[in-house]
This record gives sequence, structure tokens and C-alpha cells, in this order.
Amino acid sequence: MLDDAALDGAKVTADDLRAQVAEFLAGHDPEITGRQEFLNARFDAGLAWVHYPAGLGGQGLPRSLQTVVDRAFNDAHAPTNRPERNGIGLGMAGPTILAHGTAEQKERWLRPLWTGEEIWCQLFSEPGAGSDLAGLSTRALRDGDDWVVNGQKVWTSSAHMAKRGLLVARTDPDQPKHQGLTYFALDMKQPGVEVRPLRQITGEAEFNEVFMTDARVADADRIGGVGEGWQVSMATLMNERVSIGGNALPREGGMIASAARTWREHPELRTPGLHDRLLRLWADAEVARIAGARLRQSLAAGQPGPEGSAAKLVFARLNQEVSEFEVELAGADGLLYDDWTMRRPEGANFFGRNPDYRFLRAKGNSIEGGTSEVLRNIIAERVLGLPKEARVDTGPWKDLPR
Repeated sequence: MLDDAALDGAKVTADDLRAQVAEFLAGHDPEITGRQEFLNARFDAGLAWVHYPAGLGGQGLPRSLQTVVDRAFNDAHAPTNRPERNGIGLGMAGPTILAHGTAEQKERWLRPLWTGEEIWCQLFSEPGAGSDLAGLSTRALRDGDDWVVNGQKVWTSSAHMAKRGLLVARTDPDQPKHQGLTYFALDMKQPGVEVRPLRQITGEAEFNEVFMTDARVADADRIGGVGEGWQVSMATLMNERVSIGGNALPREGGMIASAARTWREHPELRTPGLHDRLLRLWADAEVARIAGARLRQSLAAGQPGPEGSAAKLVFARLNQEVSEFEVELAGADGLLYDDWTMRRPEGANFFGRNPDYRFLRAKGNSIEGGTSEVLRNIIAERVLGLPKEARVDTGPWKDLPR
């Protein structure tokens, strides 16, 4: 989080924002104002996303000033929009709508999205496409002012709660696969959409598979032009990786916090080898935290770039390594699991369960939001400038035995 010194020349603006929050709280006492009424009013006052335009929850200010507003509301114990329930909506749908939506779509969707009245999910992955988003087969056919959608999506977080889904579908099978896609906001509550739970290794089902059978989506709910789904999807994915790997954390925050706390509270579990590992993990977590702060500051200059892929990659690796350390530190208790009850939670709770849950749940971090293998390719090509990997059937190794 940025302090006043870090804001430097924006300090006056920060003071102005604090004054705005104080004035808002004077007219909307959190203790007596209903939660939804409070959030609606905060959005209308431009104190939701301060870097969004006026009238859309913001004031067109630098993104770095968001922490000033959030801290002021947090200090006042004001109700939140429960971002843990709507991470896809806040971290992915909102920025995509802002960048590619029409004026009417922004007016219609952004307010209930930010206030939490509408939960959004992401309908990208398919059973037969894997990490190849452009290889999807879900079809959308034009029918007057509507599109008729048929297909299946998988690994869809929060689909069981979602009002709308970010849908990419193939609208022109005769075009090259990257050019025949279109992007929609699908009504998840209609009869043609079936959501089935996918039970995970943790015993829970926060993921789902979604079947669309003659589901309908109005052309007015198309985001971007027909055939421009790939470009819009890239904006969503870049924001997804930033929202996963670039979250604002205090020092010793996130997964490393529980490991460090256990180390301090249970000296009988310590060994020299585990001490060395904890120091290395703590340092890695601190470097990742600082890099995330730098990434968020760079976002003020425009849309996220491939750097977000590095942040997400590090996030997955650290979560898995820290959770492995926690299980080892727990000794024999690390073999126990607290609760295998089938539940459909509202999100992944890494901190409300024991180390065994974190160990199992962290395995999915290198798959969700872009596999670590794909992210390494993005970093190599778009950040480091390395050449694309030569294909075996066209490169100098094409005649080698396979």
C-alpha cells in the first residue's frame, strides 16, 4: 500500500479524497445505513473505482489513489462489496467492459457489478480446447436481434452464483480460428444454461461445468465487434493475471503469513533446514509483494501488459512452495485433513482452513488463470523478446525421428 510520501505530487489529491470520504461518511453512517444503500451511494459519489470515469464509479484519477480511498473506508469499518465473492467481476469483467463496452453497457452493468448485486463468471475454457482458447468450439448463431448459443464450458469459478458470464463463442467457423470469435455477456439464469458442480481435490466444488443448449444472448449484450472476440479476450486475460498475481498485500501478507505465524508460535517444530527454507520463502514473498506494487503503479499508464503473466506465475509457485513448507512444518499433523464435506463455497478461502487444505488447493494455482507453461511462453516471447519455439514439422529438426 502506498503512503503519503509515495504519492508525492498527488498528496493534495489524496487529501482531497480523504475529505470526500469524510464528507460521504458524515451523510452515510455505516452503522445505520443499509449495506446495499451504502454501496450504491459510494459508487454514485465516484468513490468506488476512483480511476474510472466520472459517472461510472470514479473520478478519472490515477489508479494509485485507490488505496487512499479504500484505506479511509476500511478505517471507518464501512461495508465492502465483498470482493472475494466477485473476483472475476471486479478484476476481469469491469476492466473489459470499460475498455470495450458501449456507453449503454457501462451504464447498465458497472454499478451492480461493483456493488455486488451481480456476480460474474468467465466462460472461456472448454474440455476439448485446453489452454488453446482460440480452439474453442462453442457456437453462437445469429437469430435476428439475438444469438443462439450451444456448447460446453469447464472450470468455471462462481458459475453457481453468477448472474452473467463473460462468454467467448465461435460465430464464423469459416474464418481462421482467431478471427471467427465473438465476445458476449451471457445471462446465466436463463433456462438454456445448466451449471453442474465439479468436485475438486479439496472436497469442495467452487468450479463448475456449464452446458448451453439453445441459450440466447441479445446482440445488445455483445462486447466488441462481431469477430473481435480474440482481441477482447486478451484484455480480459491480461487483467485476470494482474488480479490474481498483483493483489495489494502488506508485508508478510498472503500465504507466507500463516507459515511465519506457525513458526513463531511453535518453536518445537523448528529445524535448521526448515529455518533456511522459511527465510528463502519469506524473501521471495517480499520480492513478489514489491514487484506487485510496481506492477499496479505501472497500470496507471494504460492497460496491463504481459508483465501480469510473470506476477501470476510467481504467485502460483510461491503458494505451492509455501503450502508444502507448512505441511512439512506440521509434522504428523500434516497428514490430517479437517473436513471433506462437499460444499459449494463462494470462493477459495486459503486462510480459513488448515495447511492441508492450502496444500491441495494451491495445486490449482498453476492451472487456473492461465497455465504456468503458457505463461512462461508469454514471458519468453513478449517480455524477454525470445523467438517463438520452432515447430518440429517446419523447423530444422523436421527430419529427426519422432
